[in-house]
Amino acid sequence: EADVPIVGGGVIGTATAFALRQQAPDLRVVIVEAERLAHGASGRNAGFLLLGTHADYASAVATYGRDRARRLWQFTREAFRLAADLGARRDVGFAATGSVLAAGDAAEADRLRQSQALLADDGVASEIAEGERAGARTGGRGFPAALFVPEGGVIDPARLVAALAAESGARVLERWPVAHVEAEGGRVRLGGREGGEVVASRVLIAANAFLPRLLPALAPVVRPVRAQMFATAPAPIRLSAPVYSHEGYYYLRQRADGRVLVGGARHLHEADEVGYDDATTEALQASLAAYVAEHFPAFAGLAVERRWSGTMGFSPDGLPALGPVPDVSGVSFAAGFTGHGMGYALRFGALAARLLRGEPDPAADLFAARRLGASD
Repeated sequence: EADVPIVGGGVIGTATAFALRQQAPDLRVVIVEAERLAHGASGRNAGFLLLGTHADYASAVATYGRDRARRLWQFTREAFRLAADLGARRDVGFAATGSVLAAGDAAEADRLRQSQALLADDGVASEIAEGERAGARTGGRGFPAALFVPEGGVIDPARLVAALAAESGARVLERWPVAHVEAEGGRVRLGGREGGEVVASRVLIAANAFLPRLLPALAPVVRPVRAQMFATAPAPIRLSAPVYSHEGYYYLRQRADGRVLVGGARHLHEADEVGYDDATTEALQASLAAYVAEHFPAFAGLAVERRWSGTMGFSPDGLPALGPVPDVSGVSFAAGFTGHGMGYALRFGALAARLLRGEPDPAADLFAARRLGASD
């Protein structure tokens, strides 16, 4: 028996449990995880805390409209500040470094210039650098322009998830895969694959890319996309901020211990990077190495200590979805973070917690699942 079970022990599930503890501390919250906390993409990403959407601000304005893009930026700004608050009292590897968006070509450089102007109009400080200054700002070479946003930073994603779970006070059931979800008579039953069940009146499914495996009817809301990364041996510190380049298809940061984390290149191997296969490939890893050699040659000779992959959940319009599951009373879902879940996480958890409690939130319309035709 629980008041609110959350299926999924990643950053969104634990952020929601954390927010529920703040909003309604008497609720009995249970986090149900098929493997272990942060087992999926939440524990395998580079830990970027970027403001805005997965795209540059000019592209977000063109896609979602000026008002919605502005509100999305503010939403992630609130998420970043909540992460900073947590980082001030917990060892989660938080650093307020700012962030760098680096252009891969002239067209993207132009969008970054437009982004800087639009952000300035909206009262957001940023700085555009071009030519040699772009190289100095990125710590690399071959980028025609780079946009530096002072607000933003990095965090250790697995330590963040662990801290959120601990501060939530929730009971955590690890290695407890859910086999089915049933609703009847105002009660929801989560049946465990190995037996047993969790019973409650309201449930959040925060499985992101794995949502369709539990609820196949929601497959149109989110598709699984694999991300691959590698980590190098330590090197002298050259990068002061994370670098997000080529429309986000490449990303790179240097940790405080000097190790360099590199990810991306899925656009060069698109057909192979869809699905749930948890593996790295020689072809994509070679593409990552080629990117480093071209743009960050100082890191090109470093030994690779580890290679890994993780499955992200992409939505049809690039924004996450939150709403009730059709025809399953009392069950809601959150999915489709499009590789940007860390940037949304703590504010999204607060939003999901309010939805579960039947309370309003001024940002609810930004992510309402009904826009995708997959919710009541």
